[in-house]
Parts: sequence; structure tokens; C-alpha cells
Amino acid sequence: MKKLILLVSILFLFNSCQSDEFNYRVEILPVHNVEIPTEFELGRTYQISMQYYRPSSCHSPYGIYYEKDLNVRRCAVQNIIEERGNCLPLENILVEETFNFHVTNTGNYVFKFWTGTDDNGEDTFLIYDIPVN
Repeated sequence: MKKLILLVSILFLFNSCQSDEFNYRVEILPVHNVEIPTEFELGRTYQISMQYYRPSSCHSPYGIYYEKDLNVRRCAVQNIIEERGNCLPLENILVEETFNFHVTNTGNYVFKFWTGTDDNGEDTFLIYDIPVN
């Protein structure tokens, strides 16, 4: 009986040490639509929503790409893609990601939401110039 328990324990130990590789990558996806206020008030926080299409069953939300340069903000959505053989393409699955934006400066904020690339490989954006009152 002790040998059987030892054998089962060894098999369990070897099985638990095997590596289940999880191959994934992070991808920035184009923004389809944006909900953003038309003006800001200094010191307030606003919720900004971006909508995008989920390309496959292997895509999962992974947060917001957010880059700032003075009063210019570049935004996009990030997805993590699990690289496995059974991914299914999805059509018309619109997903929404939101983030809070706290207004700390006067003047205008320029938001550039990445919508992909054009035929020349240049980045394209939805651009919103939002005044601060």
C-alpha cells in the first residue's frame, strides 16, 4: 500500500510540474466610437468611453493605452490575445472600455483616439479638441 501511495504521489508531483505554456501577446485595437464631453471644468473628473470591435474569441480586454504630451492625449484600447488553435472570428461584437480623466490644466485638451492605419501605413485618429472652462 505504501508503494502505491508513493507511486501516485510521484505521478502527481511530475504532473503538477509540467508547464502549461500560455502564449499570448498584447495588441492595440482601433477605436470605433468615443463618448466624451464637449467641454471640461477645471478640477472635475470625467468618464470617457471608447468602443471597439472584438476580433476573435481569443481577444480579451487588457486596459487602455494612454500617452500624454502636455495637453495632448493619445488613447486606444489594448487586448491580450491568447494564441491557441481554436480561436473563432467574431463579427459585430462591440465592446466598451472606459477611463476616468481628471482635469488639471486650463486651456484645451486634445484627445486623439487611434482608429488604425490608412493605405499608406499612417496612423489615423478621431480627434477631439475639448475646452476647459
